[in-house]
Amino acid sequence: MTQAAPAIPRQIPTALFLFSLFYGGMVVIAGVLGVKQVALGPLAVEAGIFAFLLLVALSSAVAELYGQKTATALVRVGFVPLIASALLIQLVLALPTDPGMYPPAVGAFPIVVGQGARMMIAGLISYGTSQTLNVFVFDKLRRPDGKFLWLRGMIASIVSQIVDTVLFITISFYGERPILALMGGQMLTKVVLSIVLVPILITGFVALGRRLDRPSH
Repeated sequence: MTQAAPAIPRQIPTALFLFSLFYGGMVVIAGVLGVKQVALGPLAVEAGIFAFLLLVALSSAVAELYGQKTATALVRVGFVPLIASALLIQLVLALPTDPGMYPPAVGAFPIVVGQGARMMIAGLISYGTSQTLNVFVFDKLRRPDGKFLWLRGMIASIVSQIVDTVLFITISFYGERPILALMGGQMLTKVVLSIVLVPILITGFVALGRRLDRPSH
């Protein structure tokens, strides 16, 4: 009997491997940072937007370097750490608290990491939809010469952040509080941050990816 030849390991580009690790970390930390509301001059937004803009720029950079299919797969894999972290948080919250734990932290911990089921569902839906849309729009704006990377990334980010805000706030708060003013303020801030930060981030990520994948001599 002839033995089957051993499978050849599939080689993953260095930049894609490192970007994927970083992406998974940002997916998890975005929800934690979102507990704090930050003031940026007259604008206010949850602090998780900074991690989320890194996700947007990363997924667009992966689409630029490796194509829409790979970037969409990255977004889908992002559900794994997102769901796993949410389940672990619920497990930790359900376990009894050590009597010797620092007293102020006992009450603060559930506030910082705890989310209601409605907000958790909203987060999953808005993440998947907005990130997939970001990759789709960015890919549709693709140019054969690769020019206007910063502009394509910015436009895709603006579109996806508007959709993310509408979905998350509607699912989380509809019927419980007025959402139009909250939605408008969040949208404005996210659009401004997309214009200011995303062009720099995506340009940097693409340049870094090309450098990491450059053959060594």
